[in-house]
Amino acid sequence: MGNQMTEMLKGTLEGIVLAILAARPAYGYEITARLREQGFSDIVEGTVYALLVRIEQRGLVDVEKIPSEKGPPRKVYSLNTQGREQLREFWRTWSFLAGRIDQLRTDTTHDTAHHTEEGDK
Repeated sequence: MGNQMTEMLKGTLEGIVLAILAARPAYGYEITARLREQGFSDIVEGTVYALLVRIEQRGLVDVEKIPSEKGPPRKVYSLNTQGREQLREFWRTWSFLAGRIDQLRTDTTHDTAHHTEEGDK
């Protein structure tokens, strides 16, 4: 799936990260680990951190600095009210798109089968 998966993820990764944070607060590495557990093995930490900066700037998350045993404090991200609304909008949009794409796939599969049957005559 490689490159096509990467391109599709670019538009959906924010919603996926918001969904992860809706379950419980997390810090950057933890979010990356959860993504990998879900099968998104090609996602690099840098991509997640850049996205976290953007969603923090947009006011979708609250950030709490938690002291770390090693190095600087960790930034723990939690979804706030605005982030939850953004996530609801993401799911509405996702449902709409998934429904249309499924319909296209069904129509295309049906048309392909129909054309094959006609070609066999």
